[in-house]
This record gives sequence, C-alpha cells and structure tokens, in this order.
Amino acid sequence: MMDTLEATVPYMWDDPFALPPLATVVLDRWGTVTSWSPAAQRLLGYTPEQVLGRPAMFFLHQPVDVVAVYAAVDRCQADGDWGGLLPARHADGHRVDVGLRVCSLIDSPDGRSWLLLASDVAQTRWWGADLSVLDGLLSRAPIAMAVLDTDLREVWLNDALEQRGGISRARRLGRRPIELMASPSLERIEAQMRQVLKTGVPLLDVGYQGRTSGDSDREVATSTSIFRLADSAGRVLGLCYVSVDVTDRWRAQQRLALLTEASTRIGTSLDVGLTAQDLADVAVPRLADFVAVDLLDSVLRSEDPTVRSTVGRTPMRRAGQQSLRAGCPESVAKIGDLVVLAAPAARYLVAGEAVLEPVLDADRSVWVVDDPVRAAKIHEFGLHSLMLVPIRARGVVTGVASFVRWARPDPFEADDLLLAQEFVARAALCIDNARRYTREHTAALALQRSLLPHRLPGQTAVEVAWHYLPADESAGVGGDWFDVIPLSGARVALVVGDVVGHGLHAAATMGRLRTAVHTLAGLDLPPDELLARLDDLVIRLTDEEDTAAATAGPAVLGATCLYAVYDPVSRICSLARAGHPPPAIVHPDGTVAFPDLPAGPPLGLGGLPFEAGEIELPEGSLIALYTNGLVEARDHDVDAGLSRLRTALGRADESLEAIREGVIEALLPDRPDDDVALLLARTRTLTADQVASWDLPADFAVVALARAHTARQLALWGFDEAAFITELLVSELVTNAIRYAAAPIRLRLIRDRTLICEVSDGSSTSPRLRHARASDEGGRGLFLVAQFTQRWGARYTAGGKTIWAEQSLFPSEAELVLNHPLEDTMAGALGGVWDAF
Repeated sequence: MMDTLEATVPYMWDDPFALPPLATVVLDRWGTVTSWSPAAQRLLGYTPEQVLGRPAMFFLHQPVDVVAVYAAVDRCQADGDWGGLLPARHADGHRVDVGLRVCSLIDSPDGRSWLLLASDVAQTRWWGADLSVLDGLLSRAPIAMAVLDTDLREVWLNDALEQRGGISRARRLGRRPIELMASPSLERIEAQMRQVLKTGVPLLDVGYQGRTSGDSDREVATSTSIFRLADSAGRVLGLCYVSVDVTDRWRAQQRLALLTEASTRIGTSLDVGLTAQDLADVAVPRLADFVAVDLLDSVLRSEDPTVRSTVGRTPMRRAGQQSLRAGCPESVAKIGDLVVLAAPAARYLVAGEAVLEPVLDADRSVWVVDDPVRAAKIHEFGLHSLMLVPIRARGVVTGVASFVRWARPDPFEADDLLLAQEFVARAALCIDNARRYTREHTAALALQRSLLPHRLPGQTAVEVAWHYLPADESAGVGGDWFDVIPLSGARVALVVGDVVGHGLHAAATMGRLRTAVHTLAGLDLPPDELLARLDDLVIRLTDEEDTAAATAGPAVLGATCLYAVYDPVSRICSLARAGHPPPAIVHPDGTVAFPDLPAGPPLGLGGLPFEAGEIELPEGSLIALYTNGLVEARDHDVDAGLSRLRTALGRADESLEAIREGVIEALLPDRPDDDVALLLARTRTLTADQVASWDLPADFAVVALARAHTARQLALWGFDEAAFITELLVSELVTNAIRYAAAPIRLRLIRDRTLICEVSDGSSTSPRLRHARASDEGGRGLFLVAQFTQRWGARYTAGGKTIWAEQSLFPSEAELVLNHPLEDTMAGALGGVWDAF
C-alpha cells in the first residue's frame, strides 16, 4: 500500500518548487515495522527484509535517544500525532538527521497503527522544512518575519507580522505586500527588495515610518533587514525580511531632534513677540497642527509679569501663532488681539499647571467652557486633541502656549506633554530674557540720550555736523562721544573722546567724562591743562573702582580724548590730545592735512605732561574730529583709513552734510568693529566791525574814558538801549582792574549773539564775588555784574587774566527799570557807583 501511495506522488527533484522526497513507514501498536517503502530504503539503506518485524528503536543513532522517543510516543498517544527532528542510524553506520512526522492511522482489530513520514533534513528544500520546527522557532517569535518568493509573494509569515500588520495570514499568503496596502513606503521597500534579489547584498537596519492597517491612527517606525535566500547550488529561492518595531526609539529621537531644533531656533532675537512666534513655528508641524502663544499684556510691555488670580477672566494678548492652514483660520484671535481664557483654564494658568486633553470634547473642555466661539472652531475644523502649557520663568507665569491637533489622527500622549513642557520652558526663559533686555535696552537708550547732546548749542564760531554709530547697534549705546561747548569771548570748544569697550558701562563712563569736560571747560582752561585735570580725575575714578573690585575699571583707564578751542576773533585753534588720533584740517582750497600734534598719553596713566599746539585757520576751514573706529578696521590698517578719510574730506565746496555722508559711505561698513564718532566743524570769523578794543593805563581817571568809548561803540552798533547797563559793567570791571590788578589793562567789546564785555589785566589773582554789608562803601561791583548779565566769569591767559560778562541784546526787566526816568535815583540806590567818577 505504501509503495502505491508513494508512486502516486509526483516527484521532480530538479524542480526547485517540488515537494521533498518522503519515506513512508508503518508501525503497529507495539512500534514494530510492518511496512517499509523504497524511499525509506534510500533514506536509511535498509532493505524491507532487514527491518520488517523489527522494533523502530532499532533505527536510533544512540541509545540515549530512547528517552526522547518515549516522550514522543506519549504525545502521540495524547494528541494523535507528533513532528520533529530525530537522529537515525544509516545501514552503513553514519548518522542521518531525519525530519519526522508521526500520524495516527485508523484503529484496526489489532489496535492503533502509525504512519511515519520521514525525510533527510540535509536534502530537504527550505519550503519543505517541518512546519513544527518553524512554529517552534520562528512563528511565535516577537520579531516580525516573512519569507517571499522571487516574485515577492509572501509564502510564510509569523504571528508577530500578522498581528502588527492587521491583515490575516490567509489574505497575505501568495500576495505581494503592496497588493494588500498601497503606500509610498511599501513602494520603496519593494524596490529595495528587488535590488537585494538582484545583487544579493543584504539591507540591514533600514528605517521605515508609516501607518498599518491594524492601527491607522498611530504612526509606527520599524527597523527592517532584508536578505536573499539561495540553495546549496546558488539558485535564488526568494527573500526573508525581519522587521523590529522601534517606534519608541524613533519617537524619542524625534523628540530629541525637536528639542535640539528648539534650542537653536527659539530666542534668536531679543524681541518678546519674535520669540513667541519662534515657539509656535518650531512646534508646527513636528508636534502639533496649530499652536497659539498668549502672553500677559505686562510682559509685552516689558514690565514685570502680573497674573490676575481671580476666578473670572485672565486677559492676555496673542503674541504668536502657527498652523498647517494658511492664515490660521482655526484661531480665535490675530497677533496683538486681546485673548481671554475661560475661568477653569485661567485657574490652571495661575497655578502653573499643564493641561492634557487627548480627546478634546467641546462640551466639557476647560479650554472652551462658556466660550461658544472656540467651541464653534472645534466643530468646524475637527480639533480633537489639546495641550495647554503655562509659560513660566523664574517662578512667575507669563503666558500660556496652546497645542492642538486636527490633521494628525493620533492624540497627544503624556510624552508629548513632557516634550511641550521642555521646550516651552526654554522659550519661557528666552521670552523673559527678551522682556528684561527690552526694559534694560529702553533704560540704556534713555541713558544714552541723556549723555550725548540732543542738539548742539547755538554759537557763531563754527558750523557743525556730526555722526555717531555704536558698534552694538542693537543695544544703541557705546563709549565714544563728542561735544561742542560755547566758551567766553565767542570762542568754542570742540571735543571728541573714546572709552574702552562697548555697552552700558562704557556709555556710563563716557557720561562721567563728558560731564567732567563740561565742568573743566567752564573754567576756561587751556587744552593741555584741561587734559591734565581730566587725567587726574580718571586716575581717581580708577582707584575708586579698583577699591570696589569693579570689573569695569578698564573702561575708564585708557580712555582717549582730543580737546580743541577755536577763537573766531584771532582765527587761532588751540589743540591738545590724550592718546587720540590727530584731527584733520581741510583748508578752503580743499587741501587736507593731519597736524603733527604731540600725541600725549591716554587718560589715567599719569606722570606724563600734555602739550598743546596752535593753528591759524582761514575762514571756511574744516576741522574733522573722529574716533579710531572710523579709520581702523579688520580689513585695513590706520594708514589706509587715514588715506580714505583724506579723500572723502577733500570736497571743501560741499555742505557739511554732504561731506559727512561721503565720509560715512567711504569708511564705515554696515557693522563696524568699534564705536564711531565723527564731528565736522567749519570755521567762521568775526569781522572787524564786530570787535572793538582799547588799551587803558592803570589810572582811575580812565574809567570815565572807558565809559565814553563804550557809549560811542554801542551807539555805532545801534545798541543805545544797552548803554546804561554796559557802561555800569565797564565801570565796575575797569575799576577793579585798576584797584586790584596790574597793567596792561585792555577793554574789549564783542558783538555776537550776545554783547560781550571783557577787561584784561596782568594779574593772575582770581576775583571773588561777595555780599557787601549796608555800611560798606565798596564790594558791590561783581555783585552788580552778576545781577545784570547772563553770564560772567574769568579766564587765565599767558599774561594774566580776563574778566568777561555777557549781556542779552534784548532788554531785560532790570534794564527797563534802570532806563526809567528815575535812573539817577535807582543808580544811587544801587550803591552810588557813578559818584566816584
């Protein structure tokens, strides 16, 4: 019977898809061989005569295998069949590993008999392997595996792949994966499979992301390895692929990448609104489909954040938002609009707690309670998952970030909330830094505006134009400075300085030096002496900062300065510099020169003198004062910068504004390396009819003569109304010079913006203003001078000193009183000054 059965089974060994040769053996209930097929003889080498009637134990390779046989027998008795590997002994004595399937036959009168189907495992094709082996080793493995033929049809798969894919084994067998579910990733996988079939080069640990039929709402990631299968003769039989679910690892990598991107993209600018928008831009679409960032109004105003802890409403403003849809139609507000959270959500904001709603219910969500507008948006756009994360920095809540999904079907998870909280925390710190910076920047700009001149004071000695550019243009503050200071006698002081460093401290140091120069300039000191006094001040400031362990001391130490005084009467310009670049002098014919002035040491070094130089300038000459940031740069040295400056200044016939713009265009890059200050001054000259002077002997009799000279000159100028006050001033000043000073005595009147009266003498004794007692006969001269002038003072010269007083050319109330018909009575009340002359 077995021979007939075996003959009916077609056997084509040369066909790679034919079934393997099977040897058939029948055992009776006692395990004795009752039938032995020719295939069995070929398999083990025994003839039927050698085995019939003998127990099956005879074929075991080792006696120790008897235990395994009895275990198999017990299973056959219980289950009716058994399959597995069994080592058998060939007739010539060598071992043959047999793949064996034992099946129970119908019971006969002699009891149950057994059919044995056996094959040589070494010669069995891969698809003819015992299914029980595959079931035991692969089918129940947690790693998804499948075998495909050369047409990429699945011929075997394990349970893990069936469960993960969501498609039954019956539907998958005999079909290509792409026939079951079309997707771009499967098309790519199939192309790679064909490449492996063609080349034999395996693909290892290739990542794929997508959704499966079993769980279309959840995106998964797999690591797949594909390798080719071939027999011992090298014939290609198909493919095997192994797929491992690495979704958790992939999502962790995605979150880490998002955090990294957030750290580089959020906070790139020190602007609160831009930082809030950065937060929204980073989260869409990597984490959410719509993100809104709302900040407290006080934060947007750069004030300290305050949150209303009332149970009612918490007003905020929309600072940033982003969506997969253009224009953010699912939003209830535009950038800058007032946004009010519902009371439950407001309580979460005040408490600083995050909210996760994996399934957004418009009827119960804390986000939309009593808010029909938001509820309508939820229904209209299918918003289905929500996270609310408070923006909290330094323990204070400054706003809230809302994350919503509507395009991605998978809801937010706890890990998504942790991710959102992480980079919202980073954004919160950046927003707070931006707020604090904006507040401090505003204060710095206010300081800068208060330190630099808003407008240059009116004077006639020079026409000026200027330009100031800090290196840190975003901060708007720096250490370079300039000034124009009117002096007595229609003169003017031009000053430019450079403080080491940039920023707020450098600006504050600059302000201190500028104030000091103003104070010293009021003393009418020569340029070299003024720098010496300023140097002493810097040394004291440096000592104070060193004592206080201040880190900004170098901003004071090493500062440079150039101080120039121009006299429009004599056309003499006196200059001195402390480690500063020399000025540029442009003559009316366009010739540009850099005077060889003694450089002098930078301020704060001490021990070295400063020297001044004098230059006579024709009317219309141009003086250019600048800091080293104008002529020094990374791409050229100082000499090259001075050469460019010479070329840019050589346009004497143009306006100061045009010359200034030409200098800026020729020398300044878009982002200078150092602060830059530029001051241009075009000289003017007082004509001969604006100045009158007389040399007077040291005799009290000349006081009346001095009054007469004054009266005639004022009449010539058309200032008869000012005659009385001016004569009074001349009388007092000339009298003091004769009484307390020494020859030579000189009287000078200057008609400028004001009427200037000057009396020079050969003494260096400083005048002193005092209040005379009622019984004193004198001592009221300087008091009268101070009362009836705008300004008065004294300056020292090489030959003595000059007392000067300035009057307004428009009559004051005091002048109107003194020019009253009762002027003689008033004059007597003022001390009887006329009686002495």
